[in-house]
Amino acid sequence: MIKLYGYWRSSAAYRVRIACHHKGLAFENISVNLIKNGGEQFQPGYTVLNPNKLVPTLVDGDRILNQSLAIIEYLDDAYPDKPLLPERAFDRAQVRALAQNIAVDCHPLNNLRVLKYLSNELGQDDAAKQRWYCHWITQALEGLELQLQHTAGLYCFGDSITLADVCLVPQIYNAERFDVPLQPFKTINRIVERCRALPAFGLAQPELQPDAVL
Repeated sequence: MIKLYGYWRSSAAYRVRIACHHKGLAFENISVNLIKNGGEQFQPGYTVLNPNKLVPTLVDGDRILNQSLAIIEYLDDAYPDKPLLPERAFDRAQVRALAQNIAVDCHPLNNLRVLKYLSNELGQDDAAKQRWYCHWITQALEGLELQLQHTAGLYCFGDSITLADVCLVPQIYNAERFDVPLQPFKTINRIVERCRALPAFGLAQPELQPDAVL
């Protein structure tokens, strides 16, 4: 069985959970608590699997892979039912671009280790961290909203779930946690509402994971 090492609130792990559920793939969800005991991602047993000390990590037989987008593309190739990338080359590139706007350009600026560095090393208080977070999230969503007005149907790219939707929903979950104003993003909100009604997205919700702390 596929093993997925992740953390319930990790956006990157959230993406992979959505992809697995969308494809109907059974997987063992193994918690790597990013907060407990200074962060379980730093323990030697985990760093053997992921020297970058991040989540998620996917283990499929003797294959070990990190980075959520690479993991999802591997799953799309290895388990091609219900694909998350279109068939045509340019369409695939467009979907990757939408996904990377979130997962590459935006999310790394507001993940846990960056926010902790702002506090612990740079001495920024919670209000400053909130301004940082809102600035980068809002900037990313403004650009994405404009792009989606050209690519969206029912979902981010046409009428099928793609990698872009898989990245969008976890990022909006984080934005809601940090009280980012989302009212201006009408296309994004419409897509997220439709995605959240689907079983794959519902099963992947952070609060439903075995290691969730509510």
